[in-house]
Amino acid sequence: MSDSTLTTFVALDGDNLVLQDWPLEDGQPLRGMVFLVHGLGEYAWRYDALAQRLNHWGFVVRGYDQYGHGESGGVRGGLPSDTRLLDDLADVLESTRARLTPNTPLILLGHSLGGLLAARLVASNPGCVQGLVLSSPAFDLGLSGFQKILLAVLSRIAPDWRLGNGINPTLISHDPEVVAAYRADKLIHRRISARVVRFMLEAARATLAQAPQWRVPTLLMVAGADRIVSPAGSQAFAAAAPSAVVSTQVFDGLYHELFNELDAEPVFKCLQQWLDASF
Repeated sequence: MSDSTLTTFVALDGDNLVLQDWPLEDGQPLRGMVFLVHGLGEYAWRYDALAQRLNHWGFVVRGYDQYGHGESGGVRGGLPSDTRLLDDLADVLESTRARLTPNTPLILLGHSLGGLLAARLVASNPGCVQGLVLSSPAFDLGLSGFQKILLAVLSRIAPDWRLGNGINPTLISHDPEVVAAYRADKLIHRRISARVVRFMLEAARATLAQAPQWRVPTLLMVAGADRIVSPAGSQAFAAAAPSAVVSTQVFDGLYHELFNELDAEPVFKCLQQWLDASF
């Protein structure tokens, strides 16, 4: 089992972003790299169990704490500009790609907000990766009409005002140990600004509009009982995208954090089979 390492990456505006790398054991053949993008309020190390699996399958893994998350710099739940999260992802991914040999497959794996970011980047730059995995992507935030009106007002008069993000820890997983760890984790924040929500809504709308032209091999993993984001967004993406390019798997009864569920083995098996067939 490999140990992860922490380094820092200086973003374009000078803020430090923390990178987490899970290397392969000495002598283990390299099949490719999986680049992890975490969800709202969390950070890269929460994906340690997934990274260890990927290592075992022959993939080196890198993740990073996004701006305002985990051990990276920035205002918790805030954004200095509408595109900051997307700009950071593109910057870190480009730097990572430059360190790989030209024939090494690079697969982007994003969860929730990270899934939305990953899909948005791939939609705008399909050649940046060879594969994409989306875990419960935030294509539909499930906002009511009133919430959308309130957001429109806040976006104009107070875009940086931060509220509670509304994530109920009991709905991330059926595993009580995962829920308890989430609640006790001091690196998890529970704030969100109107600017962040506006970015997410606009990114989702733009990405769904490009789904019919999708051409990057993609595995879409949907939590059937998700109440953090609406599965309807993923279903709309799957319906619009070419089925020969986007492989969709719905896990009925599972909550938002698919890889942290009580019975996550079918989830890991699905990912492994897709990677085996694709890379």
